[in-house]
Amino acid sequence: MSKRLAAVFRRAARHRARSVLAAPGLTLPDLLALHGQASAAVLLLLLAMLSAAPLVGLGSVLGFVILALAWRWHRDWDAACIPERLHRVALSETWSRRCLQALAWTYAAASRFLAARWLLLCHRSTHPWWGGWIALMGALILLPLPLGNVLPSLSLALLSLGWMFRDGRALLLSALVGVAAVGYAFAMGQVLVEGAQAVLAWLGLRH
Repeated sequence: MSKRLAAVFRRAARHRARSVLAAPGLTLPDLLALHGQASAAVLLLLLAMLSAAPLVGLGSVLGFVILALAWRWHRDWDAACIPERLHRVALSETWSRRCLQALAWTYAAASRFLAARWLLLCHRSTHPWWGGWIALMGALILLPLPLGNVLPSLSLALLSLGWMFRDGRALLLSALVGVAAVGYAFAMGQVLVEGAQAVLAWLGLRH
């Protein structure tokens, strides 16, 4: 499956690069259609990748969608449940190509490194735990921290790939990256609080 998807996205990227006419920007439904399915894991991967992109305002919107997905993680996800607002969001030409190339690279790497193993971590009984983890990472993405969306997005991408390919090792790696994301958020929060206190103290001295 991963090799097929890598080929699909490589072809789509080449076609867009060679197109003489300006193609419309890709939307989330367009990317789901290229996958040929609309499972929760596929949608989570797309949301994670787009959340890591430096596109102003998009991460905040996607963070709330990730929280909604976490709530429904134990059920089959229906693409029709994607908020209408996201149906209308189209990437620019540059980011459309980058997204296609990133997905092609991701699935090519998955074909080499991911395999069904450590299946206990992928068991249906773990759905509530992973749903809570998705919610935690989505909450971190919403925090206004410098580069605070990178590690949570990577954790979610690994989680979705682990679930798609039944690879428990990828799920464990997702947890480790997520722990680092929590640590980063806590450390940055401390820095921001101490910085604010220093500024207030300085202003107090000035008065």
